[in-house]
Formats: sequence, structure tokens, C-alpha cells
Amino acid sequence: RVLFRSETLHAMRADVISGIVGQHIPPGSLEEQWDVEGLEKSLASDLQLRIEAKRWLKDEPELEEQELRRRIVEAARKQYEEKTAVVDPQAMRQYERAIMLQSLDTHWREHLAALDHLRQGIHLRGYAQKNPKQEYKREAFELFGAMLETVKLEVTRVLTHLDLKTPEQVREMERLEARSEERRVGKECRSRWTTY
Repeated sequence: RVLFRSETLHAMRADVISGIVGQHIPPGSLEEQWDVEGLEKSLASDLQLRIEAKRWLKDEPELEEQELRRRIVEAARKQYEEKTAVVDPQAMRQYERAIMLQSLDTHWREHLAALDHLRQGIHLRGYAQKNPKQEYKREAFELFGAMLETVKLEVTRVLTHLDLKTPEQVREMERLEARSEERRVGKECRSRWTTY
């Protein structure tokens, strides 16, 4: 049985954020090369994370890329914990686990199909004076790494886009839906009586 812990999700989310930050703030780059506005937009669209990196940098000009990255990861962790605090923690872990397993299952099947495709054409590497066995290992490893990154991004996106409701909110929605259904049925009954 696989143990599933929320630390796994935190690590995955941190990796995804690190990748997004790296796209807009390349490691070792100068501040003039930073695309802070693009970073804010990407975090908002990909992870529903609204941060004020521009303001942070304006208020603290000495703020470095690593500290900025740490703040973003911490803001994402805090936002997720606040969002999931309204539901039963055990139920949330089960849901997180289900999302993770579903994503792994889907992408693992795709990965196996890609490996099969790779295996069918790997003999052609011999014509390029390359060892087909070594090339297969290298390319299969790259495919596996890409699959893991895809799973991390997908699971993180799904879980950050959740719209969780408190039990009271769910009961209120059910009550409103029931009232709406009663009105619809009442209208249908009245229209039937008027046609006779």
C-alpha cells in the first residue's frame, strides 16, 4: 500500500512553482531580465495564486531570486491550507490521493505507449553510429522525467483550482436547488391544468 502524505503535494507544488519562477526569472540573471509581471500572470492563471511580486521588489530592492521563490512557495502553501481547512482533512487526503493516482494512471499509460513507439524506431540510431541500447536508455529516461513533470503540474493545477465549500454552504446550495425544483414542478403543474 502506498503511503500518501500532504508533504508530497507540498514538494510537488514547490517544484511546479520553481519551474514557473525559472521561466520568468532565470537563475543567475540580472533583475533587468526578470519578467515579474509575466510571473504574476502565470501564477494567477496556472495556480490561482495572486501574489504581489512587483510590490515586494519595489519595497525591498535587495530581494533576491531565491528569497522571492521561497515567499511564493510559502504563499501557495498558506493559500492551499486555508482553502482546504473547510473540509475534513481525512477526506481531503483521500481526494488528493485519488487525483494523484488518476493522473499517474493516465500518464503512465501514455508513457508506456511512447516507450513502445521509441522501441520500434530505436534501431535507426545504429545508422547514425550510435549505440541503440544506450540511446534507448537515455531517451526512455528523458520520457520518464517529462512524464513526472507533467503529473506534478497536472495534480498541482487540479488541486489549486478546487472550489471547496463548507458543509453549511453545501446545505444552502441544496436548499436553493430544492426550492428551484419546487418552483419548476409547480409551474409544470399549473401549465398542465391550463391546457385542459
